[in-house]
Amino acid sequence: MDKSSSNRRRFSRPLGKRGYRKLVIISSEGAITEPGYFGIFNTTRSVIKVKCVKKKNASSPREVLARLDKYLRQNGLRNTDEAWLVVDKDKWNDGQLNLLYDWSQLKENYGLAVSNPKFEYWLLLHFEDGSGVSSARECSTRLRRYLHDYDKVLDPRRFTREMIQDAIMRARSRDIPPCDDWPRNTGTTVYRLTEKLMG
Repeated sequence: MDKSSSNRRRFSRPLGKRGYRKLVIISSEGAITEPGYFGIFNTTRSVIKVKCVKKKNASSPREVLARLDKYLRQNGLRNTDEAWLVVDKDKWNDGQLNLLYDWSQLKENYGLAVSNPKFEYWLLLHFEDGSGVSSARECSTRLRRYLHDYDKVLDPRRFTREMIQDAIMRARSRDIPPCDDWPRNTGTTVYRLTEKLMG
């Protein structure tokens, strides 16, 4: 197999003999981009199943948390599963994000991933190091250098395992020292969730 075709290979891991797939529930600010991205990790051979709970026009931190709380009340969560909140820093104040951070500290299998200024910064890191981005507008402009027709909808074939590993490495290198809650400057903690999804 030539190198170019192996780079386009969808990543998956053999299920083996394990009957139960770990479930990761994600409630995100966006109803299109984030679920589209995290859906990449749902393959029939994956040992992890990703479930995104979403609702259009309900994107405030409080609404993102309420949506996840409702899902967990109705469906429960095994100790081996995880629940994550994924939001942008962009327009939300520290008090709003503290609400999510406090929730994420309630249980070991709860998590919070924040992108500053927005989730598209995480996407940008799949292509470059993201230096010099200081606003949501700059982030979108830079991302369109690589995804020319980007308009919230993602083509999962554009993101290979190698690109995702590069994005994790780039995001981690910006998170020094690692923040406890969310990046105060340009950066993202989505890599912490993605590392878990990669296995």
